[in-house]
Amino acid sequence: MLPELFLDRMRTMLGDEYPAFLASYDSPKYQSLRVNLLKGSGEALKAKMDCLIKNVPWATEGYYYKEDSRPGKYPLHEAGAYYIQEASAMAPAAYLGVQPGEKVLDLCAAPGGKSTQIAAAMQGQGLLICNEIHSQRARILSENIERMGIRNAIVINHEPSCLAERFRGYFDKIVVDAPCSGEGMFRKNEEAVLQWSPANVEMCGKRQDEILDYAAMMLRPGGRMIYSTCTFAPTENEGTVSRFLSKHSEFRTEPLKKYSGMEAGKPEFAEDQTDGIENTIRLWPHKLEGEGHFLAAFQKEGTWEGDTVSPLGVEKGICLKECREWQEFREQYLRTAFSGIYLKFGEQLYLAPDGTPALKGLKVLRPGLHLGTIKKNRFEPAHALALALKPEEVKNVHTLSVSEAAGYLSGQTFPAEGEKGWYLITVEGYSLGWGKLAGGVMKNHYPKGLRK
Repeated sequence: MLPELFLDRMRTMLGDEYPAFLASYDSPKYQSLRVNLLKGSGEALKAKMDCLIKNVPWATEGYYYKEDSRPGKYPLHEAGAYYIQEASAMAPAAYLGVQPGEKVLDLCAAPGGKSTQIAAAMQGQGLLICNEIHSQRARILSENIERMGIRNAIVINHEPSCLAERFRGYFDKIVVDAPCSGEGMFRKNEEAVLQWSPANVEMCGKRQDEILDYAAMMLRPGGRMIYSTCTFAPTENEGTVSRFLSKHSEFRTEPLKKYSGMEAGKPEFAEDQTDGIENTIRLWPHKLEGEGHFLAAFQKEGTWEGDTVSPLGVEKGICLKECREWQEFREQYLRTAFSGIYLKFGEQLYLAPDGTPALKGLKVLRPGLHLGTIKKNRFEPAHALALALKPEEVKNVHTLSVSEAAGYLSGQTFPAEGEKGWYLITVEGYSLGWGKLAGGVMKNHYPKGLRK
């Protein structure tokens, strides 16, 4: 039930390849996930999950899994050991080339696949700002940042135009996975088919132009930006790149390594055949094991010596004297040190990365790692803190079997022995949440809203 106007355009674009493209819609969809390298290696996870088949070529932490398996139902999913992500969607973050310590912006970040992939590459060092314009999707983004145990990410909810003035020339790397007509997801998402129209394609192209213009303002000289879509439409792909380059002479596209099945973008697909379109990449579903995608890497001319600074300054945070209860909890239960600045919102305590820009005036959903709640003479650790910790970083650990973990995720208490107090609950070496032992009973502190 694909739109006829869409099929007509694809027939013209692909020529002799059109039958193979059309046949791909009747082929089984490839299922894939990406290992969370903040919590463990792919080899370690593969030893625990026999459903993983082989690596995704362009994302070494990505794996295809057996069609009949359900990794989303496995306790390790709730532990943030992996993120279920379509294979082609792993390419943009892989090509971004993030290094630990950089300042990175994911401008259109929900639901969080690319943000969590970028965070793993940053290894907890530097600053990652994850923005989503739609408030409900921003909440989902924040939940995924928490589940994956990310410490150095700030989640915000803004229009790109609002951020452009505030962060002019600030970021080392930016990824713009732009809102698009979604043609590359037709095999997986019937809603995308129902919403498609030529008018929507044109509207998406104009919106992408605007978003890229704002992103260009926020990239520092010498910085790198990845633009990507999950559509086949030339107006949103080669056309968008061409229009951007014609307006921004300070940018050029970079050649990218192509894996088997990837194809260079076609200059003839653009209204104006600007130099550099041949450096872009198309991912075709009839040529590789993934859905339709497009991406381009932009390099901004110039160099930058030293560090970029927000014009509004940085967050100063609070002193440790103001979070005595946290200090006592950390000394009693944890084996790890924390670097960053402490931010307090009411009773809630967060740890933000050093150098966090001033947050006043921003709609912030997650200002760093949520440590917990400071109550009168006591500290209650947050679920986010549990998911950000490894078992070796905690003094008290209680290990569950896979079947016991299912009970924990449903809110069950269970008998246990040991000193009373807080315990990190784990399964297969991954943290699941907190429990509090008293009187031989482990009280369940898995959040009620997440219980299965």
